[in-house]
Amino acid sequence: MKVIGITGPTGAGKTTALNALIALGGRIIDADAVYHDLTRTCRPIREELEARFGPVYTPQGELDRKKLGAVVFQDEQALADLNAITHKYVGQAVAALVAQARAEGVPVVGIDAIGLLESSLAGHCDCTVAITAPEELRVRRIMAREGISRDYARMRVAAQKPSAWFQARCDYTLESTEADTVDTFAQRARALFQQILQEG
Repeated sequence: MKVIGITGPTGAGKTTALNALIALGGRIIDADAVYHDLTRTCRPIREELEARFGPVYTPQGELDRKKLGAVVFQDEQALADLNAITHKYVGQAVAALVAQARAEGVPVVGIDAIGLLESSLAGHCDCTVAITAPEELRVRRIMAREGISRDYARMRVAAQKPSAWFQARCDYTLESTEADTVDTFAQRARALFQQILQEG
């Protein structure tokens, strides 16, 4: 079984690429979804988060992301501590999901994570793919997808690492361009994943 790490900035076309991998019989592990599930269901992660950041859970047992964000986005050490706690638990959960897919004979697994390269998740991957797109194209896609203003979309894009950062650190790059349709980009994604799978 091949494990492919898939990362890149928001609005670059990751969903289309992930769907292309699914069409080849692949299974996707969404690290963000794993994290959100753990914050609801895993008592040890809750205990560590509350020990470090105080009462950041609602009475209903949901992580109050705004309250937590207000702390960590103004304090580099707090953000580093948050990442150290969450990456540990997410890494363990992803490892279990990869092992389950291997036991079930799944031919390829894609680990979808914007923080793939900064966490232990990259260690599970046989190779990594950066999904990128020009900044202005990403801004337009985010606006259309989320119904937000150009200024807010630009702020979202500016807060993330640029495409070149991902390209420099990944084994492969798949760039979505102005000339691409969803279909043409999906075809190129499928061709790249087939090439990776054939490389053995």
